[in-house]
Amino acid sequence: MERPHGASAPETQPQAAALRYEAGADSAPRVVAKGRGALAEEIIRRARESGVPIHESPVLAAALTQFELDQQIPPALYVAIAEVLAWAYQLESHACSNRPNP
Repeated sequence: MERPHGASAPETQPQAAALRYEAGADSAPRVVAKGRGALAEEIIRRARESGVPIHESPVLAAALTQFELDQQIPPALYVAIAEVLAWAYQLESHACSNRPNP
């Protein structure tokens, strides 16, 4: 399929968003970092260095980058974010169970 003359190519820059959620302290997850291109790559690099699980979902990242920093996610995203948090908690639990006892 050809693009109409003058139409730009679809955006291919990576996007990233980081959330913070502390059960019992936060009423909803908050966007604490977001960016595109080089900034997205830096967010991902820092997450990896810190051992933070990285979930790849371009659609969800695009949605989250629309919010202001420190803004709580809206109820419309609760289910999607709950699934990501459950995945991250499961990874953390699995990693903890595989660590040798001191």
